[in-house]
Amino acid sequence: MYCDDEEHRKDLFQEILVQLWKSYPSFRGEAQFSTWLYRVALNVAIQDFRKEKKRRLLFFESYDFREVVDERRNELEDERLKKMYRAISQLDKVERAVVLLHLEGKGHAEIAEIMGITQNYVRVKMTRIRKKISKKIKSK
Repeated sequence: MYCDDEEHRKDLFQEILVQLWKSYPSFRGEAQFSTWLYRVALNVAIQDFRKEKKRRLLFFESYDFREVVDERRNELEDERLKKMYRAISQLDKVERAVVLLHLEGKGHAEIAEIMGITQNYVRVKMTRIRKKISKKIKSK
């Protein structure tokens, strides 16, 4: 979900490793190492997303979902997914990060720790994001 193709994923992974290497001396141990690692990776992904915003939108517009066996049913499902991903791509960076972490199965507590925000803020954001995505999907 962070990257559209394998080469881009590899490049992003390499950028994350370089940033982790550079940032390791600044790790203070106040949070779990995994949380710090995830935060560095998320920051790199956000920076990359800003650079690749147009490329991502073009991917969703050009992707052909009709190669699925049951075309009618899958076309409707794919269209809903396409609309959902477009709506997610239009969110601001904090909202997008919260949604992507949620889609990865992270709980409110873990999202809060990774993002450096409160659990209550995560809950409020998730409620607002759901409404915002729903509104964007219905308006298209």
